[in-house]
Amino acid sequence: MGNGTAEQGIRGKAAPQHPLLRRLPLIAVALAALFGAIFLRDTLSFETLAENRENLLAFRDSHYLPSVLGFIAAYVAIVAFSLPGATIATLTGGFLFGAFPGVLYNVAAAGTGAVCIFLAARWGLGARLAARMDAGEGLVKRIKAGIDDNQWSMLFLIRLVPAVPFFVANLVPALVGVPLFRFAVTTFLGIVPGAVVYTSVGAGLGEVFARGETPDLGIIFEPRILLPILGLCALAALPMVLKLVRGRKGL
Repeated sequence: MGNGTAEQGIRGKAAPQHPLLRRLPLIAVALAALFGAIFLRDTLSFETLAENRENLLAFRDSHYLPSVLGFIAAYVAIVAFSLPGATIATLTGGFLFGAFPGVLYNVAAAGTGAVCIFLAARWGLGARLAARMDAGEGLVKRIKAGIDDNQWSMLFLIRLVPAVPFFVANLVPALVGVPLFRFAVTTFLGIVPGAVVYTSVGAGLGEVFARGETPDLGIIFEPRILLPILGLCALAALPMVLKLVRGRKGL
C-alpha cells in the first residue's frame, strides 16, 4: 500500500524540463533577429512601402477586416522576433488606417509583440537570473533591490525615453523578474505617446509620397514633441526622487 502511494506520488510530479527546452523560444527569437538583420533590412523599408502603397490601399479598401488582422499579425511578428521595420510598421498603420484608429492597431500590435518576447526571455533565462540576483551579495543584490523598489517608475521611464531601444525595454524587465501584469500595463500605456507621433506621421504619408520625399522621423526630437514626453518622464521619475529624498531625510 505504501509503495503504491509512493509510486503515485513520483508519477504525479512533473519531470524537470531540460534547460534547452526552456530556452527554445528565446533561441528562436535570436535566430529570427539575426535572419532579419541580414536578409530583411532592405525589405521592411520606407522604399518598399512607397513602391507597394497603391496595392496596399486597394487591398484595404476591398478587404478591410483581413487587412487589419494581417497588419496586426505582421507587426506582432516584427516586434516578437526583433525584426527590423518596427518604425516602418507604425508608419504603415497610420498610412493605411489613419491617425485613428491606426494608433489603436499600432499600440495593440506593438504591445502584444513586446509581451511575447518578454515571456520568451523570462521563460528561458529571466526566472533563474532573477533568483540568482536575489540570492547574490553586494552590488548585484542592491541593484536588483533598487529595481524592485521602483519598478513602475523604471518601466514607464524606459518606455517614454526615446533613446532606449524597444527590444532593450522588452528584454531587461524579463531578466530582472518583473511581473507580467506590471510589464504589460506599463508597455501598453508607455508606448502610446510615441505611437501617436509616428502614427500621425504615417497618416500624412500620402502627401509625402506625392512630393517624392521621405518622412521626417526625427520629429519626435523636436521641442514641441519632445518636451511633453520629457514632462511625462519627469512624472514617472517623481516617485523615485521622493523615495530618495525621504530616505536621506529619514522620513
